[in-house]
Amino acid sequence: MSVQLLTFGCRLNTYESEVMRGHAAALTDTIIVNTCAVTAEAERQARQAIRRAHRENPDAKIVVTGCAAQIAPESWAALPGVSRVLGNVEKLQADSWAAGAGSAVSDIMLARETAAHLVTEFAGRARAFVQVQQGCDHRCTFCVIPFGRGPNRSVPVGSVVEQVRALVAHGFREVVLTGVDIASYGPDLPGAPTLGQMVRRLLALVPELPRLRLSSLDPAAIDADLWRLIGSEERLLPHLHLSVQAGADLILKRMRRRHLRADALAVIARARAVRPGIAIGADLIAGFPTETDDLFAQTLAFVREAEIPFVHVFPYSERPGAPAARMPAVPVPVRRDRAAQLRAAGAENARHFFAAQIGREVSVLAETDATGHTEHFVPVRIAAAAGTLLRARVISANDDGLLAEAA
Repeated sequence: MSVQLLTFGCRLNTYESEVMRGHAAALTDTIIVNTCAVTAEAERQARQAIRRAHRENPDAKIVVTGCAAQIAPESWAALPGVSRVLGNVEKLQADSWAAGAGSAVSDIMLARETAAHLVTEFAGRARAFVQVQQGCDHRCTFCVIPFGRGPNRSVPVGSVVEQVRALVAHGFREVVLTGVDIASYGPDLPGAPTLGQMVRRLLALVPELPRLRLSSLDPAAIDADLWRLIGSEERLLPHLHLSVQAGADLILKRMRRRHLRADALAVIARARAVRPGIAIGADLIAGFPTETDDLFAQTLAFVREAEIPFVHVFPYSERPGAPAARMPAVPVPVRRDRAAQLRAAGAENARHFFAAQIGREVSVLAETDATGHTEHFVPVRIAAAAGTLLRARVISANDDGLLAEAA
């Protein structure tokens, strides 16, 4: 065995795992576990994976990194088989991976700036991720990610362009811009470019890129340039995923979010007005502390009223150090039941959205020889070589997505 990577959590972690894969390529018998701290379940899965890796590869060196390791390094260092713990800054530094480098728990720091790393391969993926931003300056009461990622900081436009050009040259047909809070891109850079301004320059400077997708956006921070691009730029894909979290104003205020229910509905309505047929996604938390049956019903009604087909639902998870962990808790079984109800409402919306695609011609990025995603990020079954971008006709739809054939 040479180097094996186990990645948990967000697209940003996926990107960073590829950076580490390059830095650690010369090592042998090494397992790198890139952890996530968003939920207790994400941490449980990572711990379980470490124990399994040690049982199956008792002689391998296990290196643990990522947000959970950043926040509580000593607890991860104590797990069986773990030889080193690296912070989120250290894991991206090439010298951290030199043979013999580091101690059991390396110095853990939070970065004040973000370096650009040129990545041209994503193991087993047809879609590439590019980091444009790191960290977060907001303090939502349920979240500890600012403790793991540090303050908001942005990658210069030129570095983003260089990375995307390299990926296109290596055959990638779709790039996803990712970070912790990408809608907050730019205020720390010269001229303070917005996300929309950066995207506009990127598309102009890399005309050979066919598809650009954005990761999750704060509905309170979509800038004017980005709205213009959503409405006019075909290569910016018609798929808007929003960090909504709840559909009840009282819960949103207790979460310390920067939008209210009406604001989120207005963003969704505006997106559909400027880009008819756009796919909408939303992150939602079920069972946030103090959430009553009535307050939950407001969030459930929000999902139905907004007809959101792609819901990403988390049962609320207490995070040590986050203010919400000290608020009156909703019983765990209730959280799970509410999460199931939200997912069911989203699935019903998805069925209608999928059915509306029947008979249409769509753009498909084939990710295996039998499956891919449309420009709306709808899963599709199609016979095409992995990595191919093609036009296809939708034949039918079911709960899992679409069936299509080359047009």
